[in-house]
Parts: sequence; C-alpha cells; structure tokens
Amino acid sequence: MGRRSSEQWARQQDGGGTVAVDVLVPTCNRPAELAVTLAGLAGQDEPAFAVVISDQSAGQPAWEHPAAAAMVRVLEAQGRPVRLHRHLPRRGLAEHRQFLLEQSTAEQCLYLDDDVWLEPGALERLSEALATLQCGFVGMAPQGLSFLADRRPEQTAAFEAWDGPVTPERIRPGAPGFERWPLHSAANLCHLSAGMPLQPGEWVPYRVAWLGGCVLYRREALLDAGGFSFWTSLPAEHAGEDVVAQWQVMEHFGGAGILPSGAVHLESPTTVTDRRVEAYDVVLKQDSV
Repeated sequence: MGRRSSEQWARQQDGGGTVAVDVLVPTCNRPAELAVTLAGLAGQDEPAFAVVISDQSAGQPAWEHPAAAAMVRVLEAQGRPVRLHRHLPRRGLAEHRQFLLEQSTAEQCLYLDDDVWLEPGALERLSEALATLQCGFVGMAPQGLSFLADRRPEQTAAFEAWDGPVTPERIRPGAPGFERWPLHSAANLCHLSAGMPLQPGEWVPYRVAWLGGCVLYRREALLDAGGFSFWTSLPAEHAGEDVVAQWQVMEHFGGAGILPSGAVHLESPTTVTDRRVEAYDVVLKQDSV
C-alpha cells in the first residue's frame, strides 16, 4: 500500500504515528467525485495525515458509494485515520467549514474540496512550503486540464513570485492585490509552471488574491483569525466563505500560492448554484479599501 515501509504502516495502525495534517473534506451529492478525491489522497506518501469527511448529501452519504467506500478502506489500510460525519441540517458553506475546523487537532489542516484530485507528492510539497514560509496558509489552485490548449497571457501577467519572506497583506475589492484573481482560471498555472526551470520536488511561492479548493492552513493561525465563525452573519445560501477566511488570515500572517500546482479540478458542475450573496459583501461590508 504505497511507498512507505511496512514498519511505518504498522506503527501508525498501532497508534504510534504522529499525524501532521488533518485533511478536511466537505462533500454534498458528489459520490463519484469524492471517490476520485480520496484516491488522490491514497496516492500521497508524506507527511502522516488523517482524513475528516463531512457529508451533507440529500440522500445517502457519499462515502457509501462503492467506489468511495473502497477508497476509505484503502486509506484505513494505509494507516490513515478516517473519520466520517453526517452534518445536517445544512446551514451554509461557512458553517460546514467551521464544523470541520472544530474536528481538527493537527498542526496543519488542509481544506480539500470534493472535486479535486491531488497528484502524488502534492501534500508533501504543501506541508514543506508551509513549514518553510511560516505564513498563515499555502495553497495549490486546482487546474482545469481541459484548458491546456487555452493560453491566457492577459491573465497570467499578474503573476508575482514572493521574493523573500511572505508578509501580511490586506486584500479587498479595488485594492491592487485583488486583480490577481484571474491567475487561477483555466490551466493558467500549468502554463506558468511549464516555463519555469523547476526540478522535481521544487516549488515557488507566489502572491495571491485568494485560493479555492486546496488550501493548507496553520491551524492556530486560522483559529486566531476567527476561522469561519462569521457564518452566523450569513444566510444559508452564500458563496465566497473561503475568500473571507483567507483575507483575515492574510492580514495577520500572510498567505501564498505554490507552483507547480499538483491539484486538478474534476470540472464537474458546481453544487453552489445560488451566488447572490457574496460572503465578503456581508462580513466585510464596513471594512472596504
């Protein structure tokens, strides 16, 4: 089961392993996509991690689908602790993320959406980058590989690598940093990475407006910034809760994206169809530029 030694697997099965990362997976009505997401996690090696899945599906939980259930068994056979939660009623995306945060105890926590596949080694690069940079979060923006032939130089022009330490930033609509958001569209990061002379395992931190889908936080930094506790000020139907949390972390601790991105977007239809309420318009409405 993977590249780790049999002694390492046995130690973790016996409770002797140290979990460095909690992988937090919110899911809703996506059994097939969840199976692919878990398969990506099963392909990770280091660091030691646990998985927390919280399901808000309308019918049976997604982990009962045969493919997803098989991947849960694979992770458990590898010695990865897997915890399954049925979290209902639905009170919105921010509340769901806050619930997952409250289940986490590891020093680092990765919010991984249920439609993202991680290439082997991605988790190790993320964890190493966060430990090296000592900022609030790092992330890999998921790439849509159906766009590999679609080059968008007007969107990648905003790319700016961090030169030196990652420092706190204040991002709001209208601020210069906000204009970085198109960087993560289509397959832009794939095109940027292809032009860099990176060796296997190497990574480059860069400035972001925000990241979606695959973000690794220092858990204490996220808690210090309030986590997603702002959910009580939002209606159940909203979008952009991750933007608010990241902006609050960035103001105190800084944050960065990582190239190359080892995250692939499955390009399934979104389950967030009502986007009339943007979270930062409500939570940060008196905190404009």
